[in-house]
Amino acid sequence: MSIVDVRDGIARITFNRPQAGNALDPDLIAAFREAAESLHGRDDVGAVILTGAGKNFSVGGDLRFMHAAGDDVEASVYALASEMHAGIEALATLEAPVIAAVRGAAAGGGMSIAIATDVVLAAESATFTMAYTALGFPPDGGASWTLPRLVGLRRATELLLLNERLSAAAAHEIGIVTRVVADDALDVEADALARRLADGPTGAYGAIKRLLRASGTSTPAQQLAEEARTIGRLSASPDGREGVAAFLEKRAPQFGGT
Repeated sequence: MSIVDVRDGIARITFNRPQAGNALDPDLIAAFREAAESLHGRDDVGAVILTGAGKNFSVGGDLRFMHAAGDDVEASVYALASEMHAGIEALATLEAPVIAAVRGAAAGGGMSIAIATDVVLAAESATFTMAYTALGFPPDGGASWTLPRLVGLRRATELLLLNERLSAAAAHEIGIVTRVVADDALDVEADALARRLADGPTGAYGAIKRLLRASGTSTPAQQLAEEARTIGRLSASPDGREGVAAFLEKRAPQFGGT
């Protein structure tokens, strides 16, 4: 299952089936969606860490669950994917930035969820693979949208067709991973980054997330217009006013007014 814990402005969501490599079954995915959706409307969450208990982030969809579904497999997998997509969308539409802290395997749906976050920190020994076509499957979890935006269409096609297993270093080189850290430093680095973000201007972070998502379908003129509206609105926000005042007064800003 997936659990959520909120402390000092930082929410931590943990895939919690370590004995199964955090394979994605209905119970885990339902808990993931519930955890992600529970963060909406809260003013005490400035950053989110998404991680997996045990040795792996997530090995992907639970194949034993799919096999046991028998003749109902189509409906079962559709429901599982739809629930997962709702959880991903809930994290994507949060104001707060979301950090994936990846150790071990991020495969199939596990990789799709990881790369859908805002920042991906990977332990040196982590690996990434799409894995889907090894099962005769196409991708889910938004990978067909996210992956080309990260690495380009040609490289995304190769990764999806051939299931190349990437080391953390290789994933960083092509733009899937934000930063690679030592295995024993992953949690410390994730906590430190989450702290930095949680102490920052959450409203600006949310605006950045929305602008970047819209940029794939907006025309340049539409994007410019939305940027103008957004920066105008946030310049009048408490955080915007504080940022300007702090700069002029040559002091560190104290954000938190949104």
